[in-house]
Amino acid sequence: MKSVFKFWFAMISTSLKGSKSYYLWLGFLSIWMILGGIHYYDQFTQGLVVTNLVDEVSWGAYIANFTFLVGVAAAAVLLVFPAYVMGDHDIHEVVLVGEILAFSAVVLCLLFIMVDLGSPLNFLHIIPGIGRLNFPESVLAWDVLVINGYLLLNLHIPFYTLYCLYMGKKPQKKYYLPFVFISIFWAISLHTVTAFLYSGLGGRPFWNSAVLAPRFLVSAFAGGPLILMFVFYLIDKNWKHFPVKKHVFDYLIKVARVMLPLNSFLLFCEVFKEFYTDSAHVASAQYLFTGLNGFHMLTPYIWGALIFELFTMIVIFRDSSRKKPVLFLSACILGFIGIWVEKGMGLIIPGFVPSSLGSIIEYIPSTHEFFICLGIWSFGALLFTMMAKAATSIMSGKVLYKSE
Repeated sequence: MKSVFKFWFAMISTSLKGSKSYYLWLGFLSIWMILGGIHYYDQFTQGLVVTNLVDEVSWGAYIANFTFLVGVAAAAVLLVFPAYVMGDHDIHEVVLVGEILAFSAVVLCLLFIMVDLGSPLNFLHIIPGIGRLNFPESVLAWDVLVINGYLLLNLHIPFYTLYCLYMGKKPQKKYYLPFVFISIFWAISLHTVTAFLYSGLGGRPFWNSAVLAPRFLVSAFAGGPLILMFVFYLIDKNWKHFPVKKHVFDYLIKVARVMLPLNSFLLFCEVFKEFYTDSAHVASAQYLFTGLNGFHMLTPYIWGALIFELFTMIVIFRDSSRKKPVLFLSACILGFIGIWVEKGMGLIIPGFVPSSLGSIIEYIPSTHEFFICLGIWSFGALLFTMMAKAATSIMSGKVLYKSE
């Protein structure tokens, strides 16, 4: 037990040590977290009235971010499969960083759900014995289970491995490998169940699509390599104790070259189905892509997102682009933002326009929502940065257990 306390103390103390730029980064994130906390306090005391959510548009920026982050969490399987199943040594060296990213993303998912509920006490409604989970009838109950299950899996696997490395021992496969295989299927289930949560709502025709679940998975595997390449590049350049092999970037680029065009193809299939049939249900797609009856708040954002994704594909497919880090990393970030817009606000908001009564209520996030979202994202970036700093120090042998 003493060694466990020492392990966590070493993790925390290591995560708090770094260069001047490291402290500036943590400080920058902390400022946004504080601002987000202040605005969340207003929401907690005054209620969701401080948001721009209404009866006609009951899901907004919070659920949009939640939906996108589920994909970020599921994207860890891109590293888990080749590392553990295919036995790729170079990817195995960085797989724990991917699993820590997945853990951080799931934490953010839960935080976005919490702020969307209005009060953390509303979680009591789904706790068996206190409230009603409605399992297995409710798809939402399945979503609750897969999210929390995935959180536990990505808590056990990396931290058990890190603890063994910290103690100078080789991790025993029987204690982590079965959970690795479970996590691979769980990651797919995580995104599939979330997609079913939307496509199963018969009153929202914009989401009633058989390809919604495949779109969710493909978008996760398209955006995942982009954020992973960006993170690994920063780690490789700033933390000299943990170099990232070129093979890791080569692998992620190959995945992105397949998944980015496939993601665009599935989106095209949705657009064709909506506009070619020209049924009454095309109104939501019209609102998103062309505007509807003078309302077009999302239109410039979705077209901007598509341009970002096209730009990213052009850069990713050019081998010479890798020799220009600024261009390559900019393409990764722009593509990531493009998928966030397409899968976040571009998916959630049009589902409510027009309303079931035919009215058009245009939703724009309030100042409180903006700062709360930014605060949560900053917390996630802070959590991942500190955990990755400690993990890479242990994996490189820089931090080890010292017996007294």
